[in-house]
Amino acid sequence: MKVCQICAVDFTLKNFLLPLIDGMQDQGWQVTAVCSDGPFIPDLRARGYRIIPVPIARSMNPLLAARSVLALVRLFRRERFDIVHAHTPVAALIARLAARIAGVPLVIYTAHGFYFHEEMPGWKYRLFVGLERFGGLFTDLLFSQSSEDAEDAVRLGILRQDRVLAIGNGVDVRRFDPQQVGDGADIRVELGIPAEAVVIGCIGRQVREKGIGEFLQAAQALAARCPQAWFLLVGEKLASDHAQGVEAELAAARAALGPRLVTPGLRGDIPQCLAAMDVFCLPSWREGMPRTIIEAMMMAKPVIATNIRGAREEVVPEETGLLVPLKDPAALAAAMQRLIGDAQARRRFGLAGRERALRLYDERAVVTLQINRIKQGLGQGG
Repeated sequence: MKVCQICAVDFTLKNFLLPLIDGMQDQGWQVTAVCSDGPFIPDLRARGYRIIPVPIARSMNPLLAARSVLALVRLFRRERFDIVHAHTPVAALIARLAARIAGVPLVIYTAHGFYFHEEMPGWKYRLFVGLERFGGLFTDLLFSQSSEDAEDAVRLGILRQDRVLAIGNGVDVRRFDPQQVGDGADIRVELGIPAEAVVIGCIGRQVREKGIGEFLQAAQALAARCPQAWFLLVGEKLASDHAQGVEAELAAARAALGPRLVTPGLRGDIPQCLAAMDVFCLPSWREGMPRTIIEAMMMAKPVIATNIRGAREEVVPEETGLLVPLKDPAALAAAMQRLIGDAQARRRFGLAGRERALRLYDERAVVTLQINRIKQGLGQGG
């Protein structure tokens, strides 16, 4: 069985697709990853992954998209894949079209969160729904991480119900184990965070749609009221990222908060960074089924998130954390202040979150679900 796993950039490959690739290879399938060239590829190749770099358009510029389609058609015909499994919106649309032209038997799309959402202007919403319907013409199976996305896929006519499956999301329960990771004291020392501080943390790309602006505004609003609060922002804007950055907001927050705003950039020790936090916060504008929330829950951290698709499926209000309205820094600050001042609630929410994560979000179960459905699809001839 020859499988192509395709996404736009190597960051997605490294951080999101390896468990599925490993699971497929455990089945004896030959898996090739395809994405634009990038800095993570040499290390992934050294670890034994087969990767073919192909320039993948990240915008719907017709010329760039056409070049990507033609390059992928040639690749798919040469490699004679049995399955093309596409990820990320633009890359998935291009790859599915190319796979159908090349005659690939089974074409799969995982929606890690549809680009359209309820906050969009109506014309933009309809445009992106239309593009998803177009992509559906070349799709045999659609996996969505959130149940809401699966329901929308059927309701909006993107694909028939028998070809849509909500797979959820998951993380490595062995890696995100508080007993193994420890209390994060070493990370606090490294980053200059006092042991007695209450740390509100966020992990994600430093772009506007991740709600970083609202996070920073809320932090500044709490600066005087909660002198014990420190704010840890892990991540950075990727060179390949087309989303709008938050450089001005970061500069203003650094000026207001001084050393209490800690921005260490990208980190490879996410479990340890989570251990150093008292509260995890993700005020994103749109998500599929955010993995960082699951990681925080696995590490027994209370979560504050926006009331959006995916996040509201993971966070149970007043049980594992709090949900706040979208793009509302005042509500976010109020939620932060509540948990900063209530250590018992932090502990209660965190323990309940870990129990929920262990029950629902083990990545091994998510991988098995996908592989079993793919086998079924192949048995039905796609």
